Amino acid sequence: MKKVIDWVKNLRPLKVFAVFLAGVFLLLVQACNRPGIAAQPPQPSAQPPNVEKYDPTKSYPLNAPQGGMNNFSDVDPRARAEEKAAEAKAKALRDMAKRNVEQKGIDSTEQYVRNYQQGTPFGQRVKNLGEDIGSSAEEVREGVVKGTQRGLENIRENTQNATEDVSKSVQRGAEDTSRNIQRRAEDAADTVNRTIRDAA
Repeated sequence: MKKVIDWVKNLRPLKVFAVFLAGVFLLLVQACNRPGIAAQPPQPSAQPPNVEKYDPTKSYPLNAPQGGMNNFSDVDPRARAEEKAAEAKAKALRDMAKRNVEQKGIDSTEQYVRNYQQGTPFGQRVKNLGEDIGSSAEEVREGVVKGTQRGLENIRENTQNATEDVSKSVQRGAEDTSRNIQRRAEDAADTVNRTIRDAA
């Protein structure tokens, strides 16, 4: 009881008044704060109209199992039309590429038949084939010449780089050797000076 009395005697009215004012300030701040914080959360009707909510009574389109490792298609079932259009476009591109290869490659059997039916003379057909082979051989020759020139230039550059690297390595080695000799001479001189100092 004596401790409580001593504690009350040590209380200063200024401290009590400061604590009282802090409590009143805290109460006023909480009471006069914005009313929106303490209000109820927004109701579903307050959400924007473009937000879709899940409705358990409604049936949503699901992917049908297709087998395989993942069992389902990666394509949204609502995008089946776009998938079919993409497949049709891909098929058209494959067919066009196949036609281009057949027409621009070596003469196909259809072209031989057409040439024969149109009456293109055999000599002309051989000449056309020879021109195609000649242009292909010329392109190959040009490619080989360019590749050889590029290879020679690379060899020349590599040789030049190697000689520069060797000369730099020799120069660095000489500099390192001279530094090591100078350091050893300085160490020997320091040792001699210490020996003389210790002897005196």
